[in-house]
Amino acid sequence: HVRLEESGGGSVQPGGSLRLSCAASGMRTRYDCMAWFRQPADKAREGVAAIDIHDGTTYADSVKGRFTISQDNDKNTLYLEMNSLKPEDTAMYYCAAAGGLVTVPLLTDEYNYWGQGTQVTVSQ
Repeated sequence: HVRLEESGGGSVQPGGSLRLSCAASGMRTRYDCMAWFRQPADKAREGVAAIDIHDGTTYADSVKGRFTISQDNDKNTLYLEMNSLKPEDTAMYYCAAAGGLVTVPLLTDEYNYWGQGTQVTVSQ
């Protein structure tokens, strides 16, 4: 019921900024939550930030103060503003959506729907 499409990834130098977008289509319910995850090469997928239907947010400690998650309900679009990027932020970034109640917002298994990902590379 949900289709997700990420965009906005690219290559940037340390200290730079990027804004990722995730266009969502399909049915949403009052229990839906959305999130950004990332997966560095040869590492496990990890939660970055999540936002619920009431715009409540959760962030991984590693990105607090640097990343901001938001959503535009009229456009059905999720955003991740990334500032002060570091090489360790390099990863494939995925948009995820949950079709029901989420109790642990940065837990991978909470989410039912996933986009194909957009690559973010932070290097000199």
